[in-house]
Amino acid sequence: MSHATDASGTSPNTLPFHKAVPRLVKDPVNELARMGAAAGGRIVRLHLGPFRPYLVSHPDDVQQVLTTNWSTFLREGMFWRPIRRLTGRGILREGEEWTSTRRILQPLFTARAMASLSEDMAGVIAESVLELDDHARTGRPIDAEDEMTAIINQAVVEVLFGGRISRETAGRLAPEFATCATSFSFRLLFPTVPYSVRVPGDRAFTNATKNIDAIVYPLIEQARREGARDGKADLIAALLAARAEQVGAGDLRLVRDDLVSMYAVATETTATSLTWLWTLLHDHPAVGARLGEEIGDVVGGGPVRPSHVARLPYLGMVLQELLRMYPAGWILPRQAIADAEIGGVRIRAGSQVLISPYVTHRLPEFWDRPLEFDPDRWAGEGAALRHRYAFFPFGAGPHMCLGQHLFNVEAPLVIANLLSRYRPALTNPQRFVPLPGASARPRQRVLLRLTPAGRGGTA
Repeated sequence: MSHATDASGTSPNTLPFHKAVPRLVKDPVNELARMGAAAGGRIVRLHLGPFRPYLVSHPDDVQQVLTTNWSTFLREGMFWRPIRRLTGRGILREGEEWTSTRRILQPLFTARAMASLSEDMAGVIAESVLELDDHARTGRPIDAEDEMTAIINQAVVEVLFGGRISRETAGRLAPEFATCATSFSFRLLFPTVPYSVRVPGDRAFTNATKNIDAIVYPLIEQARREGARDGKADLIAALLAARAEQVGAGDLRLVRDDLVSMYAVATETTATSLTWLWTLLHDHPAVGARLGEEIGDVVGGGPVRPSHVARLPYLGMVLQELLRMYPAGWILPRQAIADAEIGGVRIRAGSQVLISPYVTHRLPEFWDRPLEFDPDRWAGEGAALRHRYAFFPFGAGPHMCLGQHLFNVEAPLVIANLLSRYRPALTNPQRFVPLPGASARPRQRVLLRLTPAGRGGTA
């Protein structure tokens, strides 16, 4: 569907302060999606006091901002300040710092590189899932977010970081990253509030960042003393070697920034999306039953290997639909560094532009029944006929997320291992609301009871 404009379409839909603020305070993620849908994909300007960003959701406009004219719309401005207090000068920056970091990291996260690690990843994930047997025996519920994070963390630290990060250390890191990812919600909604003013979440964010540094710097120092580990992927050693050539071996700050950024990319987004999956399967039991049957037929009772995943087409469709409903990165802010025009709307230099896969993925102009979880929409040739930028769960253009290929290895292995052994059942069904932050994880806990597969449970 093209995005034609005319003289009447040169002004954005405007949402005044008294309407925008109450809605965004109540349920910001879903309200943004409703605003985009109500405007039919046209640009919406949000009047939030002195701050008036543009919500851009039409695929034509998304393509312009993220790809065609990406150098005019940079990852700068007040929306990026909270997260950069954690990630520093690494992959989430712009200019030479971003170019340098991307050049170092991209070869480590290609589809081929991730495929080469898939067997090791499969082994670690299978072992981690086995540890849930005690919950299945006793009927004691698990916290889905905690367990998805723990499983992904263990796979990442053992396979990507050469085993340098112990299970105990990974267990300490995970909650600190979770705190950072969720504690700046207030600043995301009200980015003009000065940092000299303490707001809810500031203290938790600062403490968590300090705790992360207290863990990460000793790991870097240890890796520098020991050198690369033969026969293992070792992201820390690779970062140290690359940065030593650029700035000298004594500057560990950039290595720290790179490591923190990639650890978050490798764990946070996958764990968050997988947490949402169990709420969707609860609401759509037929999908869960079909998925469990496919996995049972292909995998049987043994551990899941990468060769199994290629024979699980319905699982692939479920994952695509999961990423449509709950994309890895729910919001991608940009700042115009020069005057521009998007969808016929004049955008002045310095303006903030909000791109949200969560919003675009729910536009009825491009998705039939957009609020319904329907993996079958990905069957056949229909998916290929959609606008390329109607679906962009990992972003697009030069800043496309490096973690997409890692997700494609991790996520199916986790789901297939869990459903080959258990039939998870949600114990606290309710309306789960996304909490805005680095990712949009559920505001409420997602509690699951695990029944051993084939013993009276239903998927």
